[in-house]
Amino acid sequence: MTGGLNCVPQQGMPGRRKVLLAVGGAACLGGMSMMGMGSMLSSKPLQPPSGPVPSTYFGLHMHRADAGTPWPPVGFGTWRLWDAYTTWPMLEPQRGNWDFKRLDKYVAMAKLTGVEILLPLGLSPAWASARPDEPSAYKPGNAAEPRDIADWRNFVRTVAERYKGRIRYYELWNEPNLRNFYTGSVETMLQLAREAYAILKQVDSQNKFAAPAATEGGKQLDWLDRYLVLGGGQFMDVLSHHFYVPREAPEKMLPIVEDVRKIMARHGVAYKPLWNTETGWWMENGDGTDSRPAPFTTWKKLGLAEAAAYVSRSLILGWAAGLARFYWFAWDNHSMGLIEPSTKALKPAGLAYARTREWLEGSIMTGCEIAGGVWVCTLNRPNGSKARIVWLESEKTRQWTPPAEWGIREAETLGGKKLDGHQLELQLGQTPVYLS
Repeated sequence: MTGGLNCVPQQGMPGRRKVLLAVGGAACLGGMSMMGMGSMLSSKPLQPPSGPVPSTYFGLHMHRADAGTPWPPVGFGTWRLWDAYTTWPMLEPQRGNWDFKRLDKYVAMAKLTGVEILLPLGLSPAWASARPDEPSAYKPGNAAEPRDIADWRNFVRTVAERYKGRIRYYELWNEPNLRNFYTGSVETMLQLAREAYAILKQVDSQNKFAAPAATEGGKQLDWLDRYLVLGGGQFMDVLSHHFYVPREAPEKMLPIVEDVRKIMARHGVAYKPLWNTETGWWMENGDGTDSRPAPFTTWKKLGLAEAAAYVSRSLILGWAAGLARFYWFAWDNHSMGLIEPSTKALKPAGLAYARTREWLEGSIMTGCEIAGGVWVCTLNRPNGSKARIVWLESEKTRQWTPPAEWGIREAETLGGKKLDGHQLELQLGQTPVYLS
């Protein structure tokens, strides 16, 4: 886990408790002496959604839910089935030869636990592929579009009819701006979207369809822009994107979110929900197993404590930036997972996911802003009280005292340690702390 929490009251401070909090080797609380918080805060705060944070904001990927991965104990609302062996090549390995055993199990698991499924429709089986011998991230031919659109129509309709009322959320393909996932044209992807959207709505008007999720920012956003220029906004209920910043901190997602929103506004679809259907980082494992570098050789590798901080901050900032869903990749991945590969025990990052969900779910975030390197996100809790989540963007730690007007009664760390007190002088660091 986090290696334990050290809480050491300091002497010689009448009328105040000075508390230093640390998880493992990384600071959990802290900050700097604050002189007038209001004067320090950014003039451009983020604008979170106006309603309470729903359970469906918290999404996961699982690779082996039917083969050795215990069901997550952390609480989550939605499950994206990518790299879960339920794509078209797995469901219809030969034309007309269907295999729904695994997906049937997943749907039953989801129903039993009250979790929604997001099913990506994508990858072409070799028999249906326009280029069956072409390399891909998976098997040859998978990244090409289908050769015959009739095969695509039959696939989408068969799946939609089988799972009518049980799967209501679908997504088109995966990261089509990367050639190891998709080698066709934007125009062809639009045709696949048009057909899938029409069929899903015909089968069940309650079905929702998410546009294909491009990934990262910069020039990669040209793919999304082109897709919407061609009219992709007509065939989606949701715009999805993968907000990876694998060499940087979670805060670097924010300008990419802003860029995506600008593209949406330019094409008249800003009113539609924006989902982050995949994000993660390369993480150290604590059980001695190898956290394989490939294909992450250029990624930043996070230690156990740093990974916990990244998970929490990414979830908090995603909601603050207006993302309606956030799917972590991946619960049981050997290089990016929230559990240990061998023991299946929660990593500090897994505990951080659970704790952050507890902090956010059901609360209304009224603001989230930064100044002088200090982040403060304010919540209205279901019981009517206020809470705040604070952390530093800098890798350094600072002494910090919450303003007296906040009336802080308790501080809680990602590790679950709670401290009582009306005034706390804290050692604020990169790991978020919940003040209530």
